[in-house]
Amino acid sequence: MIQVIAFYLFAFMVIASGAFTILARNPVHSVLWLILAFFNAAGLMVLCGAEFIAMLLVIVYVGAVAVLFLFVVMMLDIDFAELRAGFMKNAPLGFVLAIVLLMELLLGVGAYKAGALKLGTASGAAATPAGVSNIEAIGALLYTRYLFLFEAAGVILLVAMIGAIVLTHRQRTGVRGQDIAKQIARKPSEATRNVKPGVGEGVQL
Repeated sequence: MIQVIAFYLFAFMVIASGAFTILARNPVHSVLWLILAFFNAAGLMVLCGAEFIAMLLVIVYVGAVAVLFLFVVMMLDIDFAELRAGFMKNAPLGFVLAIVLLMELLLGVGAYKAGALKLGTASGAAATPAGVSNIEAIGALLYTRYLFLFEAAGVILLVAMIGAIVLTHRQRTGVRGQDIAKQIARKPSEATRNVKPGVGEGVQL
């Protein structure tokens, strides 16, 4: 009974968070709603017994992708009024694409119900051995058969992280740069000054 209640709660929160992600006018709020949707989707994965996917949602999507979205939205100087104007300009094209995708979905569902499409069935050859958890089985597969692909994915993520840093660390006019060497070499005696102001005289800046 608890599992059923948790399932409907997580499912409702995922749908609501996804809707608010699209409908929110503030991009920062959209990213925060997206993070909430990821957390609830992770809860659904735990209920399904896929704890590895749940951890991926929390660590990778919430801890990296969503934070990167939030970082880019808050740090880059984006003209949201111009983006909204471009959205209205391209709205007819987006509507046409949405209609095409909807027709493809309906065509696929209709073909499946008519028996023209047959989904594959698991043979059981790659089933997890008894006594081995999902995480152990996935780890053994990643670090043996898919080792090079796994490392390539790590390199791609590293390049994406460096690209985000380069975008936000560009030179801007009117912004004072940070001199790290000067900050480290500064002594406590140079950083503070003890004064004894008189009563009612205030502090001299």
